[in-house]
Amino acid sequence: MKNYKVFIACDSRSLNKVREIIKKTQNSKLKLGYKFGLELLNSKNGRIFVSKLKNKITFGDYKFSDIPNTCSSAIKAVKDLKFNYLTIHISSGLEALKAAKKVSGKTKLIGVTILTSLDNKSLKEIGYTQKVKNIVIAQAKLAKKAKLDAIVCSPMEVKMVKKVFKKEIITPGIRLDSKSDDQKRTLTPKQAYKNGSDWLVIGRPITKGNIKNNIKKLIDHLN
Repeated sequence: MKNYKVFIACDSRSLNKVREIIKKTQNSKLKLGYKFGLELLNSKNGRIFVSKLKNKITFGDYKFSDIPNTCSSAIKAVKDLKFNYLTIHISSGLEALKAAKKVSGKTKLIGVTILTSLDNKSLKEIGYTQKVKNIVIAQAKLAKKAKLDAIVCSPMEVKMVKKVFKKEIITPGIRLDSKSDDQKRTLTPKQAYKNGSDWLVIGRPITKGNIKNNIKKLIDHLN
C-alpha cells in the first residue's frame, strides 16, 4: 500500500476526546499527523496539551490573517509549541506572508486559499467578482512568490494549483461518502490523491462515531 499521508483534525475542546482520537487512529498503514484548530488551541488547557505532545507530526491551524507585524508576532508567540506546520491566510497579502515566513524557522508555513465551505455564490455575497478557481490560482502564485512551504486548497483545485505551486499540497474537504456537512467543495480520499494531494485533512468522517472502524474504512477505501 502506498504511504498515504493524513492529518486527523482534532476539533474538540475536550482533551479526553483528543487523546482518544490520537490513541485510536494509530495504525501501520497510514502516515498520520494531527491538526489542532482554533477550538482546541483557544480552550483553557489546549495549549498546555499541545506543548506536552511528543513524537507526533503537529499542525497548528491558526489561519493567521492580519497585518504583517501581527502575523509575524503571532508566529513568534507560538514558537514554544514546536508545530511542524502552521497556517496563514494567503488573503493576508504578500507582505504579511513574507513577514510570517521570515520568522517561521523550521516550522512549515502553509498558505490557506479559499475555504472549502465557500463556493462561487458565497464569494459573490462577500463581494468578490472572480470565481473560486481564479482566486485560488492567484493565491497559489502569491504563495510561491512568498516562498511558502505548502498550500491548503480544495481537492477540486489541486491539479490547477500544482501547475504554479510545486511544494506540498494539503487538502481538506475530504468525505468518504456523499455527506458534505458544511463543506461545499469535497471529494473522496482516492479522488484527492489521484488529483495530486500530498496530505489529506480528515475530521468528522474519522472522529465521529467508532474511530477505529472509521480508520479501517479509510484504509479499505484506499486499497
